[in-house]
Amino acid sequence: MRTTRFAATLTLVALVASLSATAEEMTMVSWGGAYGRATQKALLDPFGADTGYTTRMEDYNGGLAEIRAQVETGNVHWDVVDLEAADAVRGCDEGLLEVVAPEDIFPGHADAAVQDFLDGMISECGVGLVVYSTIYAYRTDHFADVQPSTMADFFDLEKFPGRRGMRRSPYANMEFALVADGVPADQVYDVLGTRDGVDRAFRKLDSIKEHVVWWEAGAQPPQMLADGEVVMSTAYNGRIFDAQVAENQPFEIVWDGQVLDHSQLAIVAGALNLETALEFLAFMAQPESMAAMSSYISYSPTRHSALALVGTHVEAGIEMEPHMPVTPERLERSVFNDWAWWADYGDEINDRFGAWLAR
Repeated sequence: MRTTRFAATLTLVALVASLSATAEEMTMVSWGGAYGRATQKALLDPFGADTGYTTRMEDYNGGLAEIRAQVETGNVHWDVVDLEAADAVRGCDEGLLEVVAPEDIFPGHADAAVQDFLDGMISECGVGLVVYSTIYAYRTDHFADVQPSTMADFFDLEKFPGRRGMRRSPYANMEFALVADGVPADQVYDVLGTRDGVDRAFRKLDSIKEHVVWWEAGAQPPQMLADGEVVMSTAYNGRIFDAQVAENQPFEIVWDGQVLDHSQLAIVAGALNLETALEFLAFMAQPESMAAMSSYISYSPTRHSALALVGTHVEAGIEMEPHMPVTPERLERSVFNDWAWWADYGDEINDRFGAWLAR
């Protein structure tokens, strides 16, 4: 009997110790590559240094499938996840993410903090980290005479021959197709909201489908361009910037028709380290932290006060403001991702896109 009680006591002590250690740990999931390195250096490392907590990062390619599997099986091993805005909304609606109130992150000054964020950057379950852009880029040494400058040029195989790289997803590709087909940037979702508009986008994609090399991870487009596998590729603007600055690659970004979006940091429902995750969101949401992120990669902060703090690149020493996707001249021909539209119609469009790819 005494042996049983002693064993139970040891088990309880071990459990308490385990819970205590867990409370000072956190696993964040992000997109890897240059963006992941920026997140590590600008956010995770300083947060760990300030708190003494152990932080870990894992990479993924987006979506909700892995989060859904963890929550549904009760085997949650991720804490904070970096999501595309539409997935953050869907994940919240499905109960896959913890509801996070502004007061949980900004105790005592929630109203003032919320007003400092750009519109739409705070949702029921997430907080915006950066504004980024899906653009296309090309090799300048491949087009010596006339160089691409519009979204229509990406789809013009006669004027600009060669293989294209595109993400294996309808997101951004549908918008690009309509802009290339003459739809004004501010009317893209009005057109996509109709069956004829969706058909029109797929017809435009059909025109280059046989010349497309599909990518899935954000690190692939710069590599595909560098290897000469493609002459143009859609990509995240920060990935191309990193290749230009860190690797001196002969790449040029075409901003025309860019699709602007923002990432949201959210907490997986049932996360073991909920309090630590909330502390991290509060740390990330400080203007200084956001500005630090923009000193590693050319993504814009989501707070007005942080935009004013953006300075030079940590390693290259160049001014970062001209490389941000939200400069006034670039906004004129930009598509602002309608995350609510994608949250409502994303499954339907994804199914059709998958069937289209398989044909």
